[in-house]
Amino acid sequence: MDRERAAGQQETGGGGAAGGGHGTGGHATGGRRATAQRQQMRQDLAGAAMELFANQGYEETTVDQIAAAAGVARRTFFRYFRSKEEAIFPDHDDTLVRVADLLASADPEEHPLDVVCRGIKEVLRMYASTPAVSVARYRLIRQVPTLREREIAVVARYERLFTRYLLGRFDAAAELSPTWERGGDDDPMLAEVSAAAVVAAHNHVLRRWLRAGGRGDVEAQLDHAFDVIRETFWAQAPAAARRRGTPLAPSAMQESQAALEHAVGSTVSATPGGEVLITVARTDAPLEQVLDAVRTALGRPAEGRQDVQSH
Repeated sequence: MDRERAAGQQETGGGGAAGGGHGTGGHATGGRRATAQRQQMRQDLAGAAMELFANQGYEETTVDQIAAAAGVARRTFFRYFRSKEEAIFPDHDDTLVRVADLLASADPEEHPLDVVCRGIKEVLRMYASTPAVSVARYRLIRQVPTLREREIAVVARYERLFTRYLLGRFDAAAELSPTWERGGDDDPMLAEVSAAAVVAAHNHVLRRWLRAGGRGDVEAQLDHAFDVIRETFWAQAPAAARRRGTPLAPSAMQESQAALEHAVGSTVSATPGGEVLITVARTDAPLEQVLDAVRTALGRPAEGRQDVQSH
């Protein structure tokens, strides 16, 4: 019960440097010590839970057993976790706070998507710091539907955080094109889609790394995924930002739309037995860039717009 008593002291601030340090230095040292003790206890409880789940099954394991295996009482367990499934994810609360601080302190001149990418990389580093534990947890989660559901809920917290951040940056005046500043109608959709894309890229890279046993340069793999996301969603976005202004003139918009519709329509109806090409592009992307993407997909040369429009 000594460990339980120590945990209780650091929770209430009593005893030692955690509660009785003199002066600013003493309080700072005590605070760091209390934080370290709390993190260690959470890790110990999580380790005990994972071992019991793996050895005797998730449903068969009780909170009392987890607490006993970690050398503390049941009430101590609930100081750190609300449920036994939460014990499988001991680092996410602290990581979420760290990511939120990163977003809040980001330079306004830094592109918002780059900030979000830096934020999700903190999550990746949390997993990569303990490869063996992360791989074991991944294997366990795949076997227990309740834990998979919990993981989905955890991931959703990051996605909501990134969505709120991006929408806040849009409201503050994020510029997405040197020739066309968006109105606000699509902001919520773009923020949500962009946040989801970054999180999905992270999850894809992380799972591939976990399936490989935690081997390989996972950060380099994630950086590559970020490059793909940037090219797909934010290729034209500059780093600077300014207030939303007047959209592209209606006549210019209509001319661009008509040209694109003609190109796509001609492509779809070109040959009765041919394939249909569906291309996704941002609404503020330059027309030439969209047409080049269509030509590339068709295997046609980039020079000469007539190549697409006449076939």
